[in-house]
Amino acid sequence: MATTTILLREDIDELGGRGEIVKVKAGYARNYLLPKGLASLATKGNIKQIENERAALLKKAAVERATAEAQRDQMGDISLTFERRSGEHGHLFGSVTSMDIAEALRAKGYEIDRKRILLRDAIKDTGEYTVRVRLHREVVLEVPVTVTAEGGATEAAAADAGAQPERKGRRSKKAGDTTAEAAPAAETEE
Repeated sequence: MATTTILLREDIDELGGRGEIVKVKAGYARNYLLPKGLASLATKGNIKQIENERAALLKKAAVERATAEAQRDQMGDISLTFERRSGEHGHLFGSVTSMDIAEALRAKGYEIDRKRILLRDAIKDTGEYTVRVRLHREVVLEVPVTVTAEGGATEAAAADAGAQPERKGRRSKKAGDTTAEAAPAAETEE
């Protein structure tokens, strides 16, 4: 397979940092890295240019890291709570995605790109989670996220209170069963 030697202009996860010279497959460089301006071909002229800019790049990287650390310290006590419709066992009808988390952070005054939120899979159950937010390549913030059912209680809180989930199905509609008749009356009282 054909490989190409490129010079990275930006930090790219799993590949390297700004200013590094790496070998990648030619198609990846030609179709993605070069058109987006994330890298340039590693020619002698480009290498000399980046060496001349290296001091400025190091200062810029230090400033970005300091800014990210200050933002992490400022956001240190933030926590997010989402209220979603869920089934009887705490399984959500939808999910909480990185886009939802980014919007909640934006509502609290923090502009974080959703691509910086490290969420392997969408959250699909009620409960408490820890979501990692990458503010800089070396600075990561852990944000506690609580997902509750639409009534405001998590499944664990309902279990602690001793409440048993209401069973639905054909068996609960027996002639002698009073729970099936009491449920609609409870809904009208609200």
